[in-house]
Amino acid sequence: MKLDAKLIGIVGGVAGAVVATGLTVAGVIWSQRRRVAGEAEQDPYADEPLGRLKPSRTRTVAADDGVPLSVEEVDPDDGGRPELTVILVHGFALSRKCWHFQRRDLAASTDPRVKLVLYDQRGHGKSGKPSAESCTIDQLGRDLDTVIRSVAPDGPLVLVGHSMGGMTIMALADQHPELFGDRVRGVALIGTSAGEVARRGLPRPMLSRYNPVPRTVGEIAAWQPEVVEWVRQASNGLAGPVVRRLAFGDSSVPASLVRLMIRMLKVTPLTVLTSFLPTLTSHDRYAALTALHHCEVSLIGGDHDHITPYEHTERLIAELPDATVTRVVGAGHMVMLERHDVVTTELEELLRRCVKNSQGLRRWRS
Repeated sequence: MKLDAKLIGIVGGVAGAVVATGLTVAGVIWSQRRRVAGEAEQDPYADEPLGRLKPSRTRTVAADDGVPLSVEEVDPDDGGRPELTVILVHGFALSRKCWHFQRRDLAASTDPRVKLVLYDQRGHGKSGKPSAESCTIDQLGRDLDTVIRSVAPDGPLVLVGHSMGGMTIMALADQHPELFGDRVRGVALIGTSAGEVARRGLPRPMLSRYNPVPRTVGEIAAWQPEVVEWVRQASNGLAGPVVRRLAFGDSSVPASLVRLMIRMLKVTPLTVLTSFLPTLTSHDRYAALTALHHCEVSLIGGDHDHITPYEHTERLIAELPDATVTRVVGAGHMVMLERHDVVTTELEELLRRCVKNSQGLRRWRS
């Protein structure tokens, strides 16, 4: 394919700004990168099958607009009867693989036993590619409702959302507040925000409606997708330093976790990433948080989060004063990978509180 010189210049300049997450200027990060101390040390997860655990069942669920959503279910390891269904909702540009450690450890838990449901958001992972118009948080809330009705139509639920996944849960609370406190007994919001995403933190310049970069990337990707993907692949040398700096708080995070991040990021098409940027900018679900007052809530955030800074968690704390709060010192946006032990422990505590309250609710109703 013969490429116009002007097109190459535009794509090269723009694509350099949207490597990996599409939320910062890769050239800036590249100029600041340094070799990480201890990177050559033995990786503690070298033998861990990151993102490759086998589910009990997989299925495809059709969203209300027909987009196929890839879903997997995981039964308790010991074959016992689950007391709760836990639905894990991933964030922007990721996939359900990001829940590797929680999926592994919660399935082994017997206090309580849980059934796990994980799915890929539309346009992410193994789910189908949506129209640009349907790449909204409102639609993600409807997708979550569809997953619940299809895979977990009855019984108590706990919803766990990271980043855009947390926003998805807020959209569901806005659309179906009656679910919370009745069916939804608990919610965990991890590294997320109820609004003003573009005003705080590293995403601000990329999310601004005045920034031509995301719009230009989207237009070029729609017109000549093979060109943008070619530049994206050619920029792979930047991906490691960019992902390490953006996604994690500790510069010595094991290389295997960085590689897992890169694998997830590479699967999501640039057209999908740029289509979701406007809805992240306009996200405002503070009013929807009222529904969460009727269930157990856990707020978890890393205080070195460059994507959704911890002040977003602090704002959620102000709106949800009865929530349990876990501030993970030194951790970044991908806190459930970087400090999976802390996150899983807090989720286990949340699940125990939900079971205890469910038993009390049953006694009250009887």
